[in-house]
Amino acid sequence: MKINLAESAGFCFGVKRALKIALELARSGEKVEMLGDIVHNEDVVEGLKKAGLSKIKKLGPGKGKTLLIRAHGACMATINLANQLKYKIVDATCPMVKEIHRIVTDMEYKGSRIIIIGDKNHDEVHGIAGQITGKAIIIDPQKPIPLKEIRGIEKAAAVVQSTQQIEKTLEVAGKLERLIKTFEFFNTICTPTTLKQQEIKVMPLENDVMIIIGSKKSANTKRLFEIARKLNKKTYWIESKGELKFQWFKGARSVGIASGASTPDSTTREIIETIEKQQRVLNSP
Repeated sequence: MKINLAESAGFCFGVKRALKIALELARSGEKVEMLGDIVHNEDVVEGLKKAGLSKIKKLGPGKGKTLLIRAHGACMATINLANQLKYKIVDATCPMVKEIHRIVTDMEYKGSRIIIIGDKNHDEVHGIAGQITGKAIIIDPQKPIPLKEIRGIEKAAAVVQSTQQIEKTLEVAGKLERLIKTFEFFNTICTPTTLKQQEIKVMPLENDVMIIIGSKKSANTKRLFEIARKLNKKTYWIESKGELKFQWFKGARSVGIASGASTPDSTTREIIETIEKQQRVLNSP
């Protein structure tokens, strides 16, 4: 059985950058705190905890402490409070997410109502909405457009959570363009997400089985699974090698493996090695 690994598998630029910043801080000996997980991957979070970084639920006295802003970003209220509490702030927000922050701030200043196409409960979306003074309208592309909120808006600008699926996003943007007199759409889906989604539209058709690797908390991994599952019913989403079930591969000539933007290469390697080992056992005389 041939194993085909996606070229785009593994950490994106934003995650690599955030982890580099976090590990440099850990080595510096500073007391570093994070509000939540730096990225949505349990192995990565555990690794940073062992390195000495602390995850907290709310800000406290910050004198002598460093607050690390995660890859997903943070709202301005959090930044302002951290400054008031005397934290030293180190910003590891993905540069592509920072660009979304810049767009919404600029468009609100120009008089547009801000619309965010994304998952209402996702950390990145909270951070984007928290950049502006007004209330953003958040539209989940999986659900109907909230017409009551849209009616009466004369001028609006829409941005997208960076890990959304392009087809559903464009569908929502097209409907908004018909409903709002003056409407500007900014396709802020990041390049790594676009590349991963392009690859996952092909791989399920070329392989008998698909394995998607990543945390169940990861929005971009969820999107990869959804796309692949529609194209190949033998698509499975796992977080670690312990979840593999070898009946999935019965009769398969090839397996495609893809992973989310916050999935470590070490996890992917472990899973590939486990599949290869099992195949050797099955094929031994």
